[in-house]
Amino acid sequence: MESSNKKRIDSIDAMRGLAVVLMVIHHFLLDLVLLCGAPWYLFSNPVFDFLHYIFAGLFVFLSGVSSRFSRSNLKRGAKCFAIAMALTLVTSLPVIDQPIRFGVLHLLGFSMLFYGIAGKALDKIPRIVMPFLYVALLLGSQLLVTRTDIGGAARYLFMLGWLYPGFYSADYFPIFPWLFVFLLGTWAGIYIKERRLPNKFYTFTCLILPDIGRHAMIVYILHQPVFYGFIYGIKFLMGEI
Repeated sequence: MESSNKKRIDSIDAMRGLAVVLMVIHHFLLDLVLLCGAPWYLFSNPVFDFLHYIFAGLFVFLSGVSSRFSRSNLKRGAKCFAIAMALTLVTSLPVIDQPIRFGVLHLLGFSMLFYGIAGKALDKIPRIVMPFLYVALLLGSQLLVTRTDIGGAARYLFMLGWLYPGFYSADYFPIFPWLFVFLLGTWAGIYIKERRLPNKFYTFTCLILPDIGRHAMIVYILHQPVFYGFIYGIKFLMGEI
């Protein structure tokens, strides 16, 4: 999830950091609902449901941007996907029982691997065509997944976006349509890397958020165990467990 480029751009890290902070808050509200009996609307309501897709989309988009700065998207993707699979194993344990079957790390790992393999071919598409093509594929793939009924076979295609009755993943970001959000980021990354944006984009700096953005992977992996420990610790002190 990190670029290997030594010259970091603080504005990108800050936006990633903001997306991570919002994600962490969102997950903490879910924990309050599931573990503390807080009302469901605290986690899911029209405003939060809309914002969820905004900051999740920003997170995926920025990962695509960072792919333009990576020395090896194949290595980066393999590492990310391996961590994602380890997270699947841990969250599937009976003591946790909140399996993440194809979450954001699975998506990012797959997208990085896909771009590492297909990036040179994709770069042959005219730049002016790329955003229109990716948006069309994003909308088209969402329509296909939503309206296509493939019955029991969907059990083996949940990572693509087709779900079967009873499917559950505590964090779920299927390849379709999210891959095309990532690819939109790779298109934007062309102009960012070539320093086509206003100079303020490259000189921007602020406190905390860029540091969080640079360590997004660590924050993503550790925030839920920290929350679980905090909540169960409070419950223990209050004599509830």
